[in-house]
Amino acid sequence: MAPHRRSRPPSPMGIRTPAIATAALTSVALLSQTANASPSEEPRPSLEEVEKKVGDLYRQAETASEKYNAAKEKTTKQKKRVDTLLDDVARRTEKLNDAREELGTFAAAQYRTGAAAPDTASLLLADNPQDYFDQTQLMDRLTSRQKQSVDDYVTQQTATTERRQEASESLETLTRTQNSLKTSKADVQRKLATARDLLSKLTTEEKARLAAIERQKQEEAQRRADELARQQAADAERRRQEAAQGTGTSTGSGSTSGTSGSGSAAYTAKADKALAFARAQIGKPYVWGASGPGSYDCSGLTQAAWKAAGVTLPRTTWDQVKVGTTVSVNSAQPGDLVFFYDDISHVGIYIGDGMMIHAPKPGAYVREESIYYMPVHSVVRPA
Repeated sequence: MAPHRRSRPPSPMGIRTPAIATAALTSVALLSQTANASPSEEPRPSLEEVEKKVGDLYRQAETASEKYNAAKEKTTKQKKRVDTLLDDVARRTEKLNDAREELGTFAAAQYRTGAAAPDTASLLLADNPQDYFDQTQLMDRLTSRQKQSVDDYVTQQTATTERRQEASESLETLTRTQNSLKTSKADVQRKLATARDLLSKLTTEEKARLAAIERQKQEEAQRRADELARQQAADAERRRQEAAQGTGTSTGSGSTSGTSGSGSAAYTAKADKALAFARAQIGKPYVWGASGPGSYDCSGLTQAAWKAAGVTLPRTTWDQVKVGTTVSVNSAQPGDLVFFYDDISHVGIYIGDGMMIHAPKPGAYVREESIYYMPVHSVVRPA
């Protein structure tokens, strides 16, 4: 009789378990594919997302540019202040040394006669001569000439100490402003580099579509500018009719009225000069932080244009918006400054009919454009 044989349990990987074997092989294949695959990449942004991101970066860069302009202007003023203080300290130190030398002469004379040499020597070494006088009787033992020398010494030492302290504080302020200047500059460069990187990754087809989006934006802005021009023309005609009938008064509003808000022709004359300068700059490149003559940023252009008309404007958009009289968009006249965005980070100079001349953004050139290309913040008449 053959010995009893017990059957072996089926092997997990054996042919008797095809389902388990198939699952195991599939897992191995998936693990192999995962191991050999390159690291997952972030999903590619849509063209609309790229367009919005680039626009935001340009805006942020322009805001940083205005911060740079403000810091640069402060740095220039503070450096002049520090230089003036240091020159003054040098002059006062020289006078202090002269006074000290004269006191030393008296001290030597007193030493030879055996009179109060230690007191005068102590004075020269004292941190606060006035406190020293309050504690001694030195002044009672000095001649009138010596007293005058001591007074001069005390005055010069006090003034020199105060000036040195002021110069030290001004230097600290200058250092902080210079650090702010570097930070703003790095911020601009970083944002522009990010924008360039995003644009460089677009395909030819995507660039064409982006250009089409830009054209649509320009066309819509021009349509709104045309509407404003018609409205301003209608307002001007209504005022002329009222004036002819003697039923109205000139308000000086409207781009074709020929008067400023103050009711004089002086503004028009200055505005003409500012606009002539601005038109001559058309085609020159936008460069952040530039104020001419070969390139401009937005506030650098408006500042230079009005300077040509004899009007001094501050350097930044945030300061320029505070100079002059705020008027409505419908009342804008050629020469007025048009500010954009809630943070007032951009400015152009109005030329009439809903149009302006401005330095738009990096990679662009000074050009004429509808004021509705960007959201308008306010309109200011600077003179």
